[in-house]
Amino acid sequence: MKYEAVLFDMDGTLVPMDQHIFVKHYFGELARVLAPYGVEAEALNTALWGGVKAMVKNDGRKTNEEVFWDSFDKVITIRQGREELERIITNFYSNEFHRVKAYMGENPLARKAVELAHHLAPKVILATNPIFPLVAQLARLSWVGLGEKDFDFITAYEDQYFCKPNPRYFEEICKRMEVDPTKCLMIGNDELEDMYTASAVGMDCYMVTDSEILREGFSWNGKKGTFEELIEWISEIVKD
Repeated sequence: MKYEAVLFDMDGTLVPMDQHIFVKHYFGELARVLAPYGVEAEALNTALWGGVKAMVKNDGRKTNEEVFWDSFDKVITIRQGREELERIITNFYSNEFHRVKAYMGENPLARKAVELAHHLAPKVILATNPIFPLVAQLARLSWVGLGEKDFDFITAYEDQYFCKPNPRYFEEICKRMEVDPTKCLMIGNDELEDMYTASAVGMDCYMVTDSEILREGFSWNGKKGTFEELIEWISEIVKD
């Protein structure tokens, strides 16, 4: 089949990781940065999870960024004001956030998969949940040797209005990129957020099993295998 777009999830797919370990070290590094401003770790934890939940429930009337900060502001404020707080956190993603890489897995095949995808379809999209700003999405991509130029579009909280597992997340991507969802391939590791939700809008799916997240009660159609097997599968299609 000739695809119009190939979509990749990032966390657990291109970037191998245990979500619990990632969250622990991510929150810990951010807490250290914000501690001098009087932000307590427990309050930060509450604010971050509250912001994530608000974005997942976003009804599309505001960007995920707006929804996050509306929620975050209810728990965390600093004397210097919100604008300075945003600057501090944005700067964190370009600097201290990279320390988290030490706790993530390696994936030397990530670049190969993306390169092959460009031969499989005219558009390659990083369909990672847009609960982070673009600077944080790019930071994590760099941990496996990838960057903004490797994708035709990257979802981030600045300009997205929905999150996985809302099917409208994938619908909006397809609308923006002018592709037919029934002619798209979604590659991910989460049965609910990636496979089930992408299937719901008609996409073909491939589930990477190296860091798979299994969910009961969410059926989907497609293939599954290790990341190495994904490379072999795409290579065969490209040859044909």
